[in-house]
Amino acid sequence: MPTLEKTAGKIVPLPVRLEYHATVHDMPTDERPRERLQNYGAQALSNAELLAIILRTGTTRDNVLELSGKLLAKYGGLSGLMRVDFRELCSEYGLGEAKSAQLKAALEIGRRLGLMQPDEKYQIKSPADAANLVMMEMCYLDHEQMRILTLDTKNQVVENIGRYQGTVNSSVLRAAEIFRPAIMRNCPGVIICHNHPSGDPTPSPEDIAVTEQLVQAGKVLDIELVDHLVIGNHRFVSLKERLRW
Repeated sequence: MPTLEKTAGKIVPLPVRLEYHATVHDMPTDERPRERLQNYGAQALSNAELLAIILRTGTTRDNVLELSGKLLAKYGGLSGLMRVDFRELCSEYGLGEAKSAQLKAALEIGRRLGLMQPDEKYQIKSPADAANLVMMEMCYLDHEQMRILTLDTKNQVVENIGRYQGTVNSSVLRAAEIFRPAIMRNCPGVIICHNHPSGDPTPSPEDIAVTEQLVQAGKVLDIELVDHLVIGNHRFVSLKERLRW
């Protein structure tokens, strides 16, 4: 309600003074959460700062850091935010479904990471295990792509690397590029996977010829080509099973 002032026998409203509300952009650059993360690493940030990066923007009442601090205080920290019902979180002023979903997703990723064992890796015991790891990424592509799976001595995946992206007709394979990740990581085995955009995983004569060359190159380097999978539309072919090297 505007303040009134009596002037020359008349009552007139005084101008409304708008309260200035500082935003994160008003902070010195090196004190903003995103810049602090870039300069010092995520481990240097407080929970409120990390939360502010996820939420991105504040409200007309609070900047994003203030909003983050209030949420942490109200719900008892990150564990409380993890437990709070999604709909209740959505009802908080300035959140809504999109921000609440971002927050819940980030907290769930953190929970899952916490449940993982330090040495937990994806182990490949069959061609189907390797195919399942890459199938959803590769089966709908309209161009050829190759992925290289480097394996440790237990056939556990050390790294899943995208190495080539070709045309709809070809993907160039060079032994040096295929085996380099395994050499750098001291891995004794690799599996290569490439897709056929047509959806038909039947190996071409070129696929067979290149595979035979890579098997021999691996023997020279003392790195086993464990398999070469051709990925189609929810189907795959194991060249190891086909060629039996």
